[in-house]
Amino acid sequence: MEAVAPRVVVITGVTRGLGRALVDRFVESDCIVCGCGRTSDAVEQLRQAYGSPHRFDVIDVTRADEVSAWALALAGAQLVPDLLINNAALINPSAPLWELAPDDFDRVVDVNLKGVYRVIRSFVPRMIERGRGVIVNVSSGWGRTTAPHVAPYCATKWAVEGLSRSLSHELPQGLASVAVNPGMIDTDMLRCCFGDGAAGYPTAEVWSRRAAPFFLRLTAAENGASLDVH
Repeated sequence: MEAVAPRVVVITGVTRGLGRALVDRFVESDCIVCGCGRTSDAVEQLRQAYGSPHRFDVIDVTRADEVSAWALALAGAQLVPDLLINNAALINPSAPLWELAPDDFDRVVDVNLKGVYRVIRSFVPRMIERGRGVIVNVSSGWGRTTAPHVAPYCATKWAVEGLSRSLSHELPQGLASVAVNPGMIDTDMLRCCFGDGAAGYPTAEVWSRRAAPFFLRLTAAENGASLDVH
């Protein structure tokens, strides 16, 4: 029987939080994991932990040239994603919208929304050429509801929901675009809003043991869905 090639998982924002925990789970699931982040020390730690065929690069999703070069390098190594996860995100400093500095607003939009676009633009054409693959855009409960003092974050996650669904109508058969709400997890991001109350939720490591199999079960049949990790 011919051996089945391992699935290639490409994920942004792997240096901490949900992304870092998912790396461990996908490696344990015998996937080839290609990840990026902005923190060079954390990326180097991942390289030391997981060598070839896995690959980790210092990439800033707010820079189109870096994202494009990353996708080209992976394609040159025959690492076109079977599962592409747009995970990189940040949250604004807690404040009423009219008090938020323009730079803080721009930074959230540039990472959470425009970063998703840049990754899709760079990777999806090759997935289409191959004829298969699932694109997961990580949303939030705040992409379907709202809360005070996090308007920019809510706005970008609502946009991710709409972008994901619109993209689903454009993809050819065999591919899928889905928005996924990961749920409430005890991360640095949640602690920015909830403080010590974040400790009442699962850690990223615990969450990842449920989330990674969930992501790996996704198929083209889920195209256009807005899902929750369960």
